[in-house]
Amino acid sequence: MEWQSAAVGRGGVDGLRRPASPRHSWMEREPVLGWILVAPALAVLLVFIAYPFVYGLWLALTDSQGGNLGRFVGLTNFIGLWKDSIFRQTVVNSFTYTIVTLIFKITLGMVMALLLNRSSVIRNVLRAALLLPWIVPTVLGALAWFMLFDSTFSPLSWTLIRLGLVKENIAFLGDPHLAMGCLILVNVWRGIPFFGISLLAALQAVPADLYEAATVDGASAWQQFRNITVPMLEAVLVVVTLLSMIWTFSDFQLIYVLTQGGPADSTHVFATLAYQVGLGAAQMGVGAAISVAMFPVLAIFAAVLLWWLRRREI
Repeated sequence: MEWQSAAVGRGGVDGLRRPASPRHSWMEREPVLGWILVAPALAVLLVFIAYPFVYGLWLALTDSQGGNLGRFVGLTNFIGLWKDSIFRQTVVNSFTYTIVTLIFKITLGMVMALLLNRSSVIRNVLRAALLLPWIVPTVLGALAWFMLFDSTFSPLSWTLIRLGLVKENIAFLGDPHLAMGCLILVNVWRGIPFFGISLLAALQAVPADLYEAATVDGASAWQQFRNITVPMLEAVLVVVTLLSMIWTFSDFQLIYVLTQGGPADSTHVFATLAYQVGLGAAQMGVGAAISVAMFPVLAIFAAVLLWWLRRREI
């Protein structure tokens, strides 16, 4: 055992028990280590979210135009917006666009989930195919629909004329009412897979024993859906609906590609009007005010989502 005595003599055993250096002990403190690990993500949030938001608030309170920072004008921009008929129409459009699309997406997404939940040989193929609208980039999907709605070469108009239902090409995006209907249709087409796949995942987590017991008790298909399926999907349905509500209310790409807020500013929502006024007309202060006016609604949606998630945890 000469090597053991030699190690002890050189402080080998004592070295194992030697206290950590001050630098290591400082790094090993849980609060300090936590802040170090969070620091990169916090820096990204501060640079790309917090700073633009605070700067946008400041711009909304100024009369900035183009490269000119302007001067502080308080709530003048907001007061002017409420007097503007285009902005009031934009508010109506935003809520109409969001509410109507949500109704269709929830209904059709539920139908899609129920159909895909049935055992089928080609079920996986159908899932992949029905997920395509959600996977395809928004701009590419919107461009494809733009071609379908074209006032001159639309295959939809061609089909309707050949069927004798109309006599001439339809200006789908040239009529205010038809244009809003087209936007709602495309948004529903794009959003159904998100609801369908999310609800399908929740459906597959429902124990089959519940349905078997309900069948033995003589419950009809509607009673099983109302008393078993809906309560079990409630949490997922609320979260998916609120997320979709936030995304739809702040939608920009789809509307800008299809109508750019036209015809005659009749299909503007908050994001497109803010872009047109802030960048197109170089009225940076007014454009920022339009964007900020959208924030309270989105904040309410986010607060409801967080409240619901915490209530479910309790």
